[in-house]
Amino acid sequence: MIKKKNKEEKELKKETDPMQDEIREDPETDRKNEPSEKIDPETMVENPEEKIAELNDKYLRLYSEFDNYRKRTLKEKAELSKFASADVITCLLPILDDFERAIKAFTATSDNGTALKEGVVLIYNKFLSVLNQQGLEQMKTLGESFDTDFHEAVTNIPAANPDQKGKIVDEILKGYLLNGRVIRFAKVVVGS
Repeated sequence: MIKKKNKEEKELKKETDPMQDEIREDPETDRKNEPSEKIDPETMVENPEEKIAELNDKYLRLYSEFDNYRKRTLKEKAELSKFASADVITCLLPILDDFERAIKAFTATSDNGTALKEGVVLIYNKFLSVLNQQGLEQMKTLGESFDTDFHEAVTNIPAANPDQKGKIVDEILKGYLLNGRVIRFAKVVVGS
């Protein structure tokens, strides 16, 4: 009876996990896992001074390589922050030239100034388009609901009608977003 139960249990184990029984029952694998010879520490390192010198040399080379990497990245970061605005400045130079031409035109022109006004408006539009290309957006504020994430209330005035309560009635200073992030809050007057 007991022998039958043991046989049945062994057969169940083989069915559930046949690899386990093979590993446990195979005496060859047990011998393979054991080291065939014991390693003598003296034979492992033939010349300890040479090994120490080799490891020390590797350490010094690795340390100097890391130090050079650190210095190079610091230099690159400094140059990047120094010249990060070079693209924007290069785009703004033609507008600076236009302003210089407008100043010269002020001294040379003797008419009532409509041509100069038109020239300055053209320069302003050109300047604004360059800034828009760099990701700058003007906030639209008039008539919008007051939002502290975008607006700064300078003062509150009584609203002329109930629809203007909590809305922006006047804009004192324009607000700007750069790539969707506020870089200057709009200073506004809010109806109360």
